[in-house]
Amino acid sequence: MNTIEVIIIAIVEGLTEFLPVSSTGHMIITQHLLGIESTDFVKAFTVIIQFGAILSVVCLYWKRFFHLNKGKVTGLKSFLHKYDFYWKLLVAFIPAAIIGFLGSDFIDDLLENVWVVALMLIIGGVFMLFVDKLFNHPDTAEEMTEKKAFYIGLFQCIAMIPGVSRSMATIVGGMTQRLSRKTAAEFSFFLAVPTMFAATAYKALKLFLEPGGSDVLSQNMPALIIGNAVAFIVAMLAIKFFIGYVTTYGFKAFGYYRIIVGGVILILMLTGYNLQII
Repeated sequence: MNTIEVIIIAIVEGLTEFLPVSSTGHMIITQHLLGIESTDFVKAFTVIIQFGAILSVVCLYWKRFFHLNKGKVTGLKSFLHKYDFYWKLLVAFIPAAIIGFLGSDFIDDLLENVWVVALMLIIGGVFMLFVDKLFNHPDTAEEMTEKKAFYIGLFQCIAMIPGVSRSMATIVGGMTQRLSRKTAAEFSFFLAVPTMFAATAYKALKLFLEPGGSDVLSQNMPALIIGNAVAFIVAMLAIKFFIGYVTTYGFKAFGYYRIIVGGVILILMLTGYNLQII
């Protein structure tokens, strides 16, 4: 990839990572449109630049990430109370960590199937047209609990199918647990930090341990630095926009967008346009 291609993919990552439109699907499509060969590094790059996106969450919500509940730790119950925020993130993170580790090869195969991306964009888009009526409870929104966090973590596993959108799956998961749109969206952002950090570290380590992998990483370090920096800046802007928009207007617009994008991809594929992995 040249510098322009690195910046374009990083912008796509930053814009779509926290929106319910599937960042993975958009980066795969962008890669095809730019004609970028799907090498091991390119596959790792699209995951590693998520690190810049998750840093934007930590910066925007630093008070939540570095706040501990008051009280002395005198037992397990008081320990869990003091570290309540981190404990709930861990509970929500565990399902995806297990499924992701056990099914990493299968997930990588799905990432190379543009048909799956297109179909999941459309199916998820249709669902999002009705999600506000089905699950929005602004007047009876409840607090986050360990049980709710675990259920959201189960929903996050669905997002391992490219085109589903991790953001969409976790937000909908939160709304099914009677969380408000804003609370569900913010917890989705928080959960992205351990989930995406684990994915980034795993991809980087896997590439590093391959023959010649350390040389590939060192040679492409400028691309990784630029990609993460761009993703960081763009993601901060996208998060601010998304919270304000979804709190006021809901998810219907994102549903229509997903349907249009998925439909265009299907039409291109059916008319012979080659969007398969190069």
